[in-house]
Amino acid sequence: MEDTKVVKEDYTDYVKLLQRIQIHHLVVKPGDTIPIKGVTVQVLTAAGEHIQSAVEGGGQPNPFCASSAKRADDPSENARSLGVLLTFGSFRFIDLGDLTWNKELELMCPNNPIGTVDVYLTSHHGVSQSGSPALVHALHPRVAVMNNGARKGGNPDAWQIVKNSPALEDLWQLHYSMEGAKEHNAPDTFIANVDEICQGMSLKLTAESNGSFTVFNSRNKFEKVYKANTR
Repeated sequence: MEDTKVVKEDYTDYVKLLQRIQIHHLVVKPGDTIPIKGVTVQVLTAAGEHIQSAVEGGGQPNPFCASSAKRADDPSENARSLGVLLTFGSFRFIDLGDLTWNKELELMCPNNPIGTVDVYLTSHHGVSQSGSPALVHALHPRVAVMNNGARKGGNPDAWQIVKNSPALEDLWQLHYSMEGAKEHNAPDTFIANVDEICQGMSLKLTAESNGSFTVFNSRNKFEKVYKANTR
């Protein structure tokens, strides 16, 4: 009860702040487009709901649903995450926030409404509550970026699902996962922060409209160029 009270008070303060600063505020729903100049940002999930029609490039039967059994429902706000598909010319990037396993299945099964992407930002920091094969494998990302912490996310089983994705070329990580050990971490070259105590290093992704993109590691200055997708 106390936690509920705190959440309500926080939200009330948030609404008051919006009213005071008079900022333009959008409440989006699945199927909406967020207006950002130069790119297309399509809302896939929001408030526990998901798109009902496929976006361009999607709509195919999803063969990976069979290997993604439903789990216990998640009652937290993670299941209400805002998820978006960003398209810049031929480049496609997906970020589903903290969307959890069963909500992924609702979105992706029996048909894949999204198609394939170039880059997948791992859902929910790479924890086991998210990142089902029905989502990750069906998206066929060329590159995955895991926004994990040293001791948050990067769970070995979730990491392995990403690593096993059929078309994956590389998996980049924000931090070395202490839980994952060497067997379930990318090579150090692809990790921004390799020590348990974070040094604030980052990964930078730069995309071109022809579908090519570059990922840069600020820690070691390593970067890799991915040519335009020909698949």
